[in-house]
Amino acid sequence: MKEIRKVLPSERYIYYSDNAHCPYGEKSAEYIQERARVITRLLLDRGADVIVVACNTATGAAIATLRVEFDVPFVGMEPAVKPAALGTRSGVIGVLATAGTLKASKYLNTKGQFQDNVRIEEHVGEGFVQLVEGGELDGPEAERVVRASLQPLLDAGADTIVLGCTHYPFLLPVIERLAGPGVRVIDPAPAVARQVVHVLSDRGLLDSHSGLADSHSGLDPESPSLTLLASGDPSTLQRLASNL
Repeated sequence: MKEIRKVLPSERYIYYSDNAHCPYGEKSAEYIQERARVITRLLLDRGADVIVVACNTATGAAIATLRVEFDVPFVGMEPAVKPAALGTRSGVIGVLATAGTLKASKYLNTKGQFQDNVRIEEHVGEGFVQLVEGGELDGPEAERVVRASLQPLLDAGADTIVLGCTHYPFLLPVIERLAGPGVRVIDPAPAVARQVVHVLSDRGLLDSHSGLADSHSGLDPESPSLTLLASGDPSTLQRLASNL
């Protein structure tokens, strides 16, 4: 959301947080697919022209089903294995993701295209989602949790770390600090934002007043162009939107 609003600050947005059912990482594909259907119908009822599945696990489990069942463009998330594989110097890349993402066919297919040329080390970001949902983005506990999952990738020789969950970039300062200056950390969100612009433009759906912006646009939860919805406690989403 933050990256998309940087390039399209004048579009109208509906953000749905499925916080009553979070995290998705250990849920079954069938469970996630049904949640995705419910959320998609809600967003379409509110006039959505394009839907970003802003979750790697949900993309892997549900986006193919959604594209068959609904007549609306979907933009999904995928761990940025390709740019990591092309940019690594050590020949080892690390992927931090949820268990659901790491076993999804979408990720496995991408991994299969590059694992002959580079070594791909994987680790679940244990506790990362809970840190972000709790607003604990730095400090001793955040460092302890991040280090436990990051260090095995560094020990394996990874010089590039791929963030395979949309919660993880909020811990980027901690991740980069612990990884050190010689390690590149890839956040896929800017690429997703560019894809949203492409999809909207290709379908003639760009707001005539929006244009493209070079300036930073913050996530202001009070903005009239942003509607925040939640399946659980809405005050939690309001607090997170302000803090993040």
